[in-house]
Amino acid sequence: MPKVMLTDRFAAGAKPLNGDERTDFFDALVTGLCLRATKDRRSWSFCFTNPSDKKWTRLTLGTYPAISLAAARGKALEAKSQVDQGQDPRASSSAAASMTVAELVASYLGDPEKQALRSKASIERRLRKNVLAVIGEVKLSELRRRDVRNVIAPMMQRNVKVEAALTFANIRAVIRWAVQREYLEHNPLEGMEKPAVVSVRDRVLSDDEMFTLWNSLPVALPSIQCQRVVKLCLITGQRVGEVSGMTRGEIDLSAREWRLPGSRVKNGCAHVVPLSDLAIGIITEALADFGNAESIFPNGHGSLSAVAVGKAIIRAGNRFGIPRWSAHDLRRTVITEMARLGVAPIVLGHIANHRTTTRAGVTLAVYAKYTYDKEKRAALDLWADRLAAIVGGNAATITPMRGRK
Repeated sequence: MPKVMLTDRFAAGAKPLNGDERTDFFDALVTGLCLRATKDRRSWSFCFTNPSDKKWTRLTLGTYPAISLAAARGKALEAKSQVDQGQDPRASSSAAASMTVAELVASYLGDPEKQALRSKASIERRLRKNVLAVIGEVKLSELRRRDVRNVIAPMMQRNVKVEAALTFANIRAVIRWAVQREYLEHNPLEGMEKPAVVSVRDRVLSDDEMFTLWNSLPVALPSIQCQRVVKLCLITGQRVGEVSGMTRGEIDLSAREWRLPGSRVKNGCAHVVPLSDLAIGIITEALADFGNAESIFPNGHGSLSAVAVGKAIIRAGNRFGIPRWSAHDLRRTVITEMARLGVAPIVLGHIANHRTTTRAGVTLAVYAKYTYDKEKRAALDLWADRLAAIVGGNAATITPMRGRK
């Protein structure tokens, strides 16, 4: 049991000595603080003589790097103070772990940092529906991997694999948060593999499908608002939630621009979408229909939601006359078709507002401040003209250019 002056660098690289399965490294600064290193894990504990029975005892403090060296030393000093006062520090440390999973989830969802999550409603729905109904009464001190498997396995059997994967990710996030907030000393799910890999959809609508979809909208979707949202998704290539939540304040018809604030965008980065004549025509119709409403697609006291549009599409079923599709398929179709028209990838990245493309690497992230506004407008106008020809039944076939042999 070597004694060393522990540092974060040492903790990050600590391995068992002499081929042993594990080695305990005791801190030379704080008496009793121990870093236990195994082949694939480092964990903190505080070793002390129990005041009640005088036996050598270990109190688990958490894992590294979830618990930093500074935090572990603080926990160890607090525990040492309790021992000096004749108390068993394990008694107080178990108080938080006596809470149930349901109580932990309530605390997690009530965290002010979580209130700002755009996906909070979906996370709360999944946790309440899939998790709390099964293991809500389980105490944190008794939570094991098998409990989580009892949640996920039935979902996999029902073949809702995407929902199962998202639910597992939500559970894991809650448990990691519990460790950070010291509700748990360690993560009981550490090393547990996700239940399924969520594959990326690759549905892209053909010209014929776009023609059929566009012209079937009045029959398939009773709501004129949903019809317009679908059309604008196919014209602009933007996300359905961004389109359905469009407001008057975001639209500048004189500049022919749609200016999305960071608070309304998935990655938090403000985004300007040049508007083609086709897009302006639809937006102008919507503005005329709903008077002075701030929302361009009002629904009650707010805006039409992406969920409402998605449900309307599902309810319409085969009335569109094409195989099953989703609103996000429209975005993928637009980007794919503009690429086929020869639009450069960097311009596509700016149109889609994908930071992984527009800010990839040091050069683009730090030095390249050009926003490609002119190129974005040219690309979206080009696509709008192409789309108008497609839905009007006058589109020519695009033949990719081949290099010389």
